[in-house]
Amino acid sequence: MPLPNARASASPWLTVILLCVGQMMIVLDQNVVNVALPAVQRGLGFSFENLVWVVNAYVIPFGGLLLLAGRLGDLIGRKAVFLTGIVLFSASSVLCGVATSETGLIVSRFLQGIGGAVASACVLGMVATVFSERRRQAQAIAAYSFASAGGGAVGPLLGGVLTDLLSWHWIFFINAPVGAVLVLAGVRVLPGDRGKGMGKGTDFLGALLVMAGMMLLVYTIVDAERVGWGATRTLLLGPVSLLLLIGFVARQATAAKPLLPLKFFRSRSLTAANIVQFLLIAGMFGLLYFGTLYLQRVLKYGSLQAGLGSCPSLW
Repeated sequence: MPLPNARASASPWLTVILLCVGQMMIVLDQNVVNVALPAVQRGLGFSFENLVWVVNAYVIPFGGLLLLAGRLGDLIGRKAVFLTGIVLFSASSVLCGVATSETGLIVSRFLQGIGGAVASACVLGMVATVFSERRRQAQAIAAYSFASAGGGAVGPLLGGVLTDLLSWHWIFFINAPVGAVLVLAGVRVLPGDRGKGMGKGTDFLGALLVMAGMMLLVYTIVDAERVGWGATRTLLLGPVSLLLLIGFVARQATAAKPLLPLKFFRSRSLTAANIVQFLLIAGMFGLLYFGTLYLQRVLKYGSLQAGLGSCPSLW
């Protein structure tokens, strides 16, 4: 069913282009930072153990809040949620660029991940409802898929170019003008819609449980390399993180408006597809993180060379 006022948009394809640019910017930022990690480490004095949080501080809130953000789009309105996410993403990108300490960059990346989740959760729903004709819908969704794949593939190359020619700060600064154009154009071009209203309810506790559980689990694994797998801290935090994730599953089974209805997993094909997707994404992020560090630290590649070296694995 098309969004209300969709036909009043100045150009349906301009709407699709704006949404695809927003999606590409958000996906790109998941990968653009990897090539710049050695430069970030030198610039801010990151320890090797903490360096992984430059990546994780973005992807964990991004993944943990996607379901909640999508629900808020249904309740408040997708246009308002998308533009709010772009504003937060762009502002936190500037904070990342001006960061002068480990803590400052990690906190800013966390905020950036929240902004990315809020904006990205609404994009596909808006793209799919711009057109009522099925052929045009398929074309719009294909453009969205291309933008997502293109952002992932171009990220390492763009990160290498910006880091080599300017500095690592510019891999974040570049988002500010793009975000400003998206917001200014989006206010005028994107079709307005009215949500169902917050009275319909959503599961904020579930989102908090899954995000806290994932962050604590990653922290425990990373910290275990330093303090040891048998250390008291590891033996305490590991079970706590698992309890939080179990609590999320229990919450989804009992919540009136769950973020992830467990009945979906009764379908074997859906469950298998999600497991495969999880493994693919986990492998991709692991490859990019360790691969780019190997290229630069062991093979002594520059940032641009490492970015070029990462492109074939993504395409």
